[in-house]
Amino acid sequence: MAPKIVETGEFAGWRIWPDDPFEQTVGPFYMRVGADGPEMAFRAERRHLNGMGAVHGGCLMSFADFALFGIAHEALAPSGYGVTVAFTSEFISGAKEGALMEARGEVLRAGGSLIFVRGLITGDGEACLNFSGTLKRLRG
Repeated sequence: MAPKIVETGEFAGWRIWPDDPFEQTVGPFYMRVGADGPEMAFRAERRHLNGMGAVHGGCLMSFADFALFGIAHEALAPSGYGVTVAFTSEFISGAKEGALMEARGEVLRAGGSLIFVRGLITGDGEACLNFSGTLKRLRG
């Protein structure tokens, strides 16, 4: 799947992966590499909320899984492909409709085939979800 550069709107200049049907349904989620490394984001809309008016936990976990790959994008080279083999998350607080949801993190270790990642999702700058995961790099 090749990324596409967004040309208009709030996320102009960011990348999306339009060939991923699930991410387009729950997202879309956006990624770019900023001065401080990879950044992932989306704007919380009504469709992302649970019955209590907060961003749904499943949406946050889906975004975190997307973020694992954004954070590890360099370590996934040369193929750029991988699969999640482990994922852990802790909910910290909720985010409301309209919040700018952002994820940042770091690669803890990139071995021969496994990549260990951790990160944090914020909503309008407030911590919402702490996450970590292990990715398996695919060769071809």
